[in-house]
Amino acid sequence: MKRRDLLAVAASTVAAPWVHAQSGAWPTRGNIRLICQYPPGGLVDTVARLLAPHLSQALSQTVVVENRAGAGGLIGTEYASRQPADGYTLLVSHASVHIYATATRRTMPFDPVNFTHMGMLVEAPMLLLVRAQSPYQTLAQYVNAAKTKPVRYGTSGIGSANHLYGELLKIDGQANEHDHVPYQGSAPAMQDLLGGQIDSVFDPVTTNVNQLKAGSLRALAISTPNRLPALPNIPTFAELGYNSLTGSQWLGLSAPKNLPAPIAQRITALIPELLAKPDIMARLEEVQTLPRKTPLVGDEFVKLMQSQINTWTAVAKRAKVEVIV
Repeated sequence: MKRRDLLAVAASTVAAPWVHAQSGAWPTRGNIRLICQYPPGGLVDTVARLLAPHLSQALSQTVVVENRAGAGGLIGTEYASRQPADGYTLLVSHASVHIYATATRRTMPFDPVNFTHMGMLVEAPMLLLVRAQSPYQTLAQYVNAAKTKPVRYGTSGIGSANHLYGELLKIDGQANEHDHVPYQGSAPAMQDLLGGQIDSVFDPVTTNVNQLKAGSLRALAISTPNRLPALPNIPTFAELGYNSLTGSQWLGLSAPKNLPAPIAQRITALIPELLAKPDIMARLEEVQTLPRKTPLVGDEFVKLMQSQINTWTAVAKRAKVEVIV
């Protein structure tokens, strides 16, 4: 064989993985890892484990959930950002990291937009919760009280989405005595709420559906654009005059930046199909953390992310919330 032919063969061999990826032959080797940046048992882990078997079936390749928790989701997200963009590492991205941490932290270990963001999976709206025995029956009563005396609200920590929602209500409601009490997670905040040590908690709907239905908690408002059919008695912040508190903590499906377009397109096309699976929908209905009727994918998802970063960064500045690490 001539030398130039040998060189051509060598070049084609080196290029083969890239060519195969571009041509849609992926996946052809090993397991696909779905990185979960929070511990087992939480929402991200639950969604990841619901998706994994269906992704495995659709791609004819095993998808394994890998938990890499710590630092409020930053450790796992940073880890995913540093992996090869070959389609064998995916990430269940989270607004808590990509939006709210970005809005409040002085520095970030990665660019939250500089991933291959394929689409939104679900949204978890925020609730303002009081215990059943609370004197506050309405949001108006609650805000009016916080104008003249300390009303203490708990959250999962400084700089969290929960914290920013509380501060935005303080600003827009001119409730200067709306005082933040940070905790190391939502569970201890909820314990103190039920024990009467604080007046309220801002928390996603996901982990509170059962207590709402049981009557141990009362929600004064929810951050959805419209009332949830499953919880029709909870008014929205918007209908009560607080349009700025409409929003959610979303989960998305992402990968390291520069994922080859054919791979990204193939995964993106699967998102609506996956979210329509009966077992996935049934579990999401239970926790009222639902996909949009028309999934937000590709560039539209990235545009939303950029818009939310700008919005919540402005809120953090107005509220003088900054996490210095």
